[in-house]
Amino acid sequence: MRWYFDFISPFAYLQSTRLQELAIHREIEFMPVLFAGLLKHWGQLGPAELPSKRQWTFEHCAWLADRDGITLNLPAAHPFNPLPLLRLCLTAGNTTAVVERLFHYVWCDGLLPDNEESFAALCGEFGLKPADTNNDYVKQQLRANGESAIAEGIFGVPSITFDQQLFWGYDATDMALSGLTRDQPTSRWPAEKLAAAARLPEGLQRKR
Repeated sequence: MRWYFDFISPFAYLQSTRLQELAIHREIEFMPVLFAGLLKHWGQLGPAELPSKRQWTFEHCAWLADRDGITLNLPAAHPFNPLPLLRLCLTAGNTTAVVERLFHYVWCDGLLPDNEESFAALCGEFGLKPADTNNDYVKQQLRANGESAIAEGIFGVPSITFDQQLFWGYDATDMALSGLTRDQPTSRWPAEKLAAAARLPEGLQRKR
């Protein structure tokens, strides 16, 4: 099972708090990707690039975090450049602990990687310096993750993939869990309805 994410996404942060529920059923392969690269490939605007959608996004995240008892402290500004965090994640080992700490840095501590002092301290927690993350191997690994995401049809973050299926967004977490346990009697997995949805013919297209 793969989990595609970018630290820029508050929804990815919210889903990161539920990863252990997924890990009970299958091992998770962490796939940090640059969300902006996916947007560029698919010709989309990010939610923070549309003023009313940007406001709704953060209001929704605040409501979800309150509903689910998740700590959420917004950073000073958004969007921001997540590349330093993505590269640090890969350099530091891309483990569960690393991923959780970097999400905590942004969405609990409310800090951003453009704060040189706090980012240097964050790197120091892993025995690294900021310059250690700026190497060709890590850059290539991040590009490869993006290529893998596109090959799997990933169009946004967070996204979960397994068994050639894609589950996008925090609100798809329960659907992914249902898919992982579909063979169990208590699982709600409407296979026939989902198959019909996948076969729905494409209708009219607006002019572009």
